[in-house]
Amino acid sequence: MSTTTKPIPLPVTAVTCLEDRAHVERSAVLDLAAGVQRLRLGPVSALAVDRTLHAELTADHPATVLDVRIVRDWTPREPLSAGADDSALRGRVSALEQESLTLEREADRLRTRLDLLGRLATDLLREIAEGAGSGETDGPRWTGELDRVDEERDTYGERLRIAEARQAAVAAELREAERVLDFSEEEPAELVGHVELTVESALAGPVGLRLGHLTSCALWRPAYRAVLDGDSVTLETDAMVWQRTGEDWSGVSLTLSTARSALASEPPRLGEDRLTLKDRSAAERRTVDVELREEEIGTLGPAPVLGLPGVDDGGEARVLRSDVPVSVRSDGRAHRVPLSSFTTGARREYGCSPELSPLVTQVARFDNRSGHALLAGPVDLVRGSGSVGRGTLAFAAPGAAVELAFGSCDDHRVVRHTEESRDSTGFTQRTVVTRTVRLHLSRFSAPGEEGDRVVALRERIPVSEVSAVEVRLREESCSPVPDAVDAEGIVRWDVALPPGGRRTVTLVYELSASGKVTGL
Repeated sequence: MSTTTKPIPLPVTAVTCLEDRAHVERSAVLDLAAGVQRLRLGPVSALAVDRTLHAELTADHPATVLDVRIVRDWTPREPLSAGADDSALRGRVSALEQESLTLEREADRLRTRLDLLGRLATDLLREIAEGAGSGETDGPRWTGELDRVDEERDTYGERLRIAEARQAAVAAELREAERVLDFSEEEPAELVGHVELTVESALAGPVGLRLGHLTSCALWRPAYRAVLDGDSVTLETDAMVWQRTGEDWSGVSLTLSTARSALASEPPRLGEDRLTLKDRSAAERRTVDVELREEEIGTLGPAPVLGLPGVDDGGEARVLRSDVPVSVRSDGRAHRVPLSSFTTGARREYGCSPELSPLVTQVARFDNRSGHALLAGPVDLVRGSGSVGRGTLAFAAPGAAVELAFGSCDDHRVVRHTEESRDSTGFTQRTVVTRTVRLHLSRFSAPGEEGDRVVALRERIPVSEVSAVEVRLREESCSPVPDAVDAEGIVRWDVALPPGGRRTVTLVYELSASGKVTGL
């Protein structure tokens, strides 16, 4: 079996980005010889999942993949060349190295000089001993010579001590500078993968290879940009793609999917749930315990979680594709990829729910004409005055209605006041709670502004689920009479305000409960 050691390039040609990973496809043309041979392909990302590796050959003659695997190794650090453009840290290291070398040479010279002075002192003492033995007496000269040698030895010994101390300090500073340089400027060893492919070909010639695998450290989320221009809305659908796989995606065919390959396909096991009945006590028969609770209407999608949310696809896997080749660098940053755009007519409305917020918001409603489902995600809102902030787009199927709020109107004010009275009748023992809500709506207009503006005011009244408690809207006391009341208890008025106008809206309703009701 022949073995090719030189790596053959295996570029990324297509990527299917999932919610928390990506499926990468690579392709190349191999020039095979007849027989069995082993090829080395790559480099590829070291994050490739081995068990998902799959290779296919396409050729006019029989060719078979016998084995495919990924091998990983660490690449050594590349030395950085010194030059005039070196950083200040590298220049400091070079200066310390030069100073350390100079101090070492100086210390060697001082040790040599001290050694010579030591030998000179030894020779001088031997000369004094020999002269005294032969009867010579030259005390002043001998004393001067000994004093001069001792003085020079003390001087050079002090210089050696200073040089050694400075050399130790420079060595410590040099070690610290080299450690910092090692972390800041030298590239660490990188884990690189290669594909080892063993193939068998009946004939020699070119063969096409397509290889695919899963990889981690890649994900995507939907993002939108909505522009409100008069009675039309332009909605742009983009994909925010992140990847840190270790290799760049250059000119790839990008597919975005909401499929969750990591989830188990088996249905959950059903556990036993026993329901039992018991007789109510006499106290429980005499009373009806009720409580007030608040429920959100029309929720869709998963519960909100901290951090990066998942993709809300309405319970069905969705697939989106980019019409042009896409390049995404492996830098871990968000890259915006355009997917689609459409312009359609919009129904505008100025709405306010004073119980939740005193602001009047401009709302646009339109149909989804993108040709695909709009997944839940953030949307950048733009209208005539420019950017008005960022909102959230809920999941919308193709052709379904979409509702977006394009910021508040600063020239409107709403003030809300509530009153409550409680009354009990002695004969029927019924409790009647009357609530009155007054909404004061004002419009502050610029000079010369004309035309009425219709504001949709929404309030809510309780909805009873038990026959012992009744809720009644007192239309005769409401001013004006509500334009609509739905089954969820949402009351609506369409209030027309002229420039500089003011209106007061009054809502009155009552809760009536029998004497057996407690907790109201």
